[in-house]
Amino acid sequence: MVFESQGSGRQHSSRPHIGESIPDYRARLAHEQEEMKQRRVAELAEQVSVRNLPAERILNWERMHGLPLPRSRTHALLSVIAAATDLQLEQVQEVQRLRLLAAQGASAESAQVLPNLE
Repeated sequence: MVFESQGSGRQHSSRPHIGESIPDYRARLAHEQEEMKQRRVAELAEQVSVRNLPAERILNWERMHGLPLPRSRTHALLSVIAAATDLQLEQVQEVQRLRLLAAQGASAESAQVLPNLE
């Protein structure tokens, strides 16, 4: 079975490579698991880092969990996101508001009709 790691773009194999010994296979798997663990720890650190803006922390959370930021200002997941990103609920809601404004601005631009060139 071959699968692609979610964040790395590299393929990992759950089977030994041709000619790979069992001890080498186990060592390779242990090494890959340690790398994945280190990446996750680094991603979690970035998710709460004060160096990152709230929007960046939330993007990191979305990427790690494969979920979008809910659109409802009262969605229960917002408090989970706030806690996981070390933000206040109001900061998460502000990111929601800014995204909504950006989406509305983009849809308004695309809805503009070009002048008739006939």
